Amino acid sequence: MSSATTALLEAPAPEPARKSLSYSSDDIKRMLPHRWPMLMIDRAYDVVPGVSGRGVKSVSVNEPFFAGHYPDHSIMPGVMIVESMAQLVAVVYVAEILEGAAGAAEEDASRSVGYLGSISNMKFSRLVVPGDQLTLEARLGQRLGGLRQVKVRATVGSELAAAGTLVVTTGRKG
Repeated sequence: MSSATTALLEAPAPEPARKSLSYSSDDIKRMLPHRWPMLMIDRAYDVVPGVSGRGVKSVSVNEPFFAGHYPDHSIMPGVMIVESMAQLVAVVYVAEILEGAAGAAEEDASRSVGYLGSISNMKFSRLVVPGDQLTLEARLGQRLGGLRQVKVRATVGSELAAAGTLVVTTGRKG
């Protein structure tokens, strides 16, 4: 055998491509325990279960927080942008549970949604106002016991609105 053939035979097999999934707002309502007015994600796509995903939050003037933040100049609160990103993280996490447990009920999987543990290095670069559409991105990182580090970002068009790191619990009890 040639050395090139030997190298190919000894090289580890490439990992199979993980499938990418999409979820509608109705799917997300079955996956997450959140409800109006705290359900902050409208659609998820390019979701690789347990790894990463993208999502959409369409910002409407009818959002309840705009009544007080601020009445004469509507601005989406930064904490709501972070909540939107955290809910995308939950979709990516629940997708892993649903894909891993054949036939697992979505309502059972929604009980495994954990909590936000910390927000680090979050930078807000652009105001988010009614009519904007936030594109959310999440990439799960290393596990730290019962915690998971996640890189998140939100954009409006090509403009960065927010980016940082979240730490989430990997499940809740009860």
